[in-house]
Amino acid sequence: MDTKLTAAIEILKQNNLKITQQRQTLIQIMTQHENKYIDVTKVDEQMRTYYPKMSHNTVYRNLKEFESIGLVEQIIQGEHAQVKYQCDVTQQHHHHFICTNCGKVEEIEMCPLDFFERQLPGYQISGHRFELYGLCADCAQKQQA
Repeated sequence: MDTKLTAAIEILKQNNLKITQQRQTLIQIMTQHENKYIDVTKVDEQMRTYYPKMSHNTVYRNLKEFESIGLVEQIIQGEHAQVKYQCDVTQQHHHHFICTNCGKVEEIEMCPLDFFERQLPGYQISGHRFELYGLCADCAQKQQA
């Protein structure tokens, strides 16, 4: 069994979620797109090729559950919800560079929260998300050529 699938199943168990064939398939679909965000509708379409009678609500509900336990990250791009498999399930807090051309995602190790906390003395920050957008090195090189 794939090590990512094994790790994800362990996280499902730790969070008292049933290990169903559908959830395992959903995890496998997500790991295939590990380095990119993918439209939730595309995930839904792929799931329905395996389980044609599965409802849209079931797919969306499972993605929300996966997000709540840290297996999946979600962003909203325009009017579309997009998800990706969590890069590092052992480290929930991290940030990304997202290529606006190919969709490639790179993890950013530095967190700018200290910079903002210094500007907001006395405030209690409850959360944040930091993402950079632009062209990855490959897309930038192709564009220059």
